[in-house]
Amino acid sequence: MRELEQRWTRAPYRSYLYSYPHKTAYRDLQPAVSLKELWEQDQTDYHFLYMHIPFCGARCGFCNLFTLPDRRLDVHEQYVDALGRQAEQWAPWFQNRTFSRFAIGGGTPTLLEAGQLNRLFDIAELTMGLDPSAASISVETSPETVTADRMKVLKDRLVDRVSMGIQSFVEEEAAAIYRPQKPRLAEDALEMLMGYAFPLVNLDLIYGLPGQTAATWLYSLEKAISYGPGEIFIYPLYTRENTILKPEQIRNAGTDIRLELYHIARQRLEEAGYKQFSMRRFAKDTTFTHKSILPFSCQEEGMAGLGCGARSYTREVHYASKYGVSAAATRSIIENYVASERYDMADYGFRLNEAEQKRRFILKALLHREGLELAAYEGRFGHDALVEHSDLEELLSTRLAELESGVMRLTTLGMAYSDAIGDEFISGAVRELMDSCVIR
Repeated sequence: MRELEQRWTRAPYRSYLYSYPHKTAYRDLQPAVSLKELWEQDQTDYHFLYMHIPFCGARCGFCNLFTLPDRRLDVHEQYVDALGRQAEQWAPWFQNRTFSRFAIGGGTPTLLEAGQLNRLFDIAELTMGLDPSAASISVETSPETVTADRMKVLKDRLVDRVSMGIQSFVEEEAAAIYRPQKPRLAEDALEMLMGYAFPLVNLDLIYGLPGQTAATWLYSLEKAISYGPGEIFIYPLYTRENTILKPEQIRNAGTDIRLELYHIARQRLEEAGYKQFSMRRFAKDTTFTHKSILPFSCQEEGMAGLGCGARSYTREVHYASKYGVSAAATRSIIENYVASERYDMADYGFRLNEAEQKRRFILKALLHREGLELAAYEGRFGHDALVEHSDLEELLSTRLAELESGVMRLTTLGMAYSDAIGDEFISGAVRELMDSCVIR
C-alpha cells in the first residue's frame, strides 16, 4: 500500500491541468479543419464564449501564458478590429445556439481603454448573439487597470465576476516575481473594485514565492480575506524553462514549502467561511438572484474562443492559434492574426479519440468538488469508469478518493495532491507530445 501511495504523493507539484490535453500537445492539423463543418457537426449541449486579450502591462516571472507586454493603443485597436472580423465569420455557426457563459481573459483585458473594452461586449452581443441577462459573465483585471471608466463598462455590461491577480501583498515577494506592483496600489484598486458591488469578486494569490514564509503567506491571505471577496484562488508557484524565473532559481532558494503553505491556506480559508471547490478554488456560497443563468457543465465543451491565443473546444477537436511564450514569437503570431482576412479554418490543435475524451471527462470531473458521477460517465461512453480505469480503484484504495452515492470525489488529502493525480492521468501519447514540444 505504501508503494501505491508513493506513486501519487511523492511529488505533489507536477503540472496544472486546467485543460486536457494541454496546449503543448497541439500540433499542425493535416488536413486543416473547416470550422463551419466542425461546429455544424458538434453535438455539445453547453456553449461558452471566450475572448482572449493577449496584452499585459508587464510579463510576470512565473507566466508562461500567451501574452505580450504592449500598451500601444493603436495595436489594441487593430487587434479588436481583427477579433470583430473573426466573430462575424463565426457567428452564423452559432445562430441557433445559446451561450451560458462568457469570459474575457488574457493577458489583462482591462489594459484596453474603456471604449475598446465596450466594443468587446458589442461583438459578443450584437455579432455572436450573447444574451447578457442569461449568461454568466467573467472578466480578468489587474490592480493598475482598475479605473472608474473601465469598471463602469463592466458594470453596465452586466459582468457577474471580476477576477484580479494580486499574487502577494508583500512588496518584496511581488518584486521577486518581476511584478511591478506596490501593495498600496493593490489595496487602492481593491477598495475601488469592491465599491462597485459586482456579484462575485475573485482574488488570485500565489504560494511558494521566493522569500515567502508561512508568516508572510498568512499576511497576504488575511489581507485578501479582509476585503470580503466571494472567491479566492490560491496557486502554487510553477516555473518552467521558458519563464523568466527558472526552476533552478527556486530549487537553489531552499526547501520547497508549498505543501505546508497550501495546508495553512486551506485551514484559514475554511475558518473564514470559504468552501473548497478544487485544489485552487475556495468560494463562499453565492446566489445569483439578478439573473436567470442558463445551465452549463464543468466539462467546458462547446467553447468558442475568439482572439489570438484563445483555445476552442468541440467534443472531438480542440484548436487554437500557435503557441508562443517569447516576446518575438508572441508578437509574430499576433501580427499574423491581425493581418488575416479569414478565420474559418483550424490548422493547429488536437483530435480527441474516444480514449482521450474519456480521460478528459474524468479529469474535468475528478479534480473538482463536483466529482466524477459514474452514471454520467456510463451514459456518455457506455462503460463502467471503474472497470476501464484501474487508477480510479487505486485512488480509492489509498484513500485519496472516496465513493459516495455513485459519485467519486477526491478526499481532503487527495485534493492536496490534485496536480500529481491529474498528471498521472495524462496518456502516454499526450505526454510524448507535451515532452517533445519546442516552445518558442
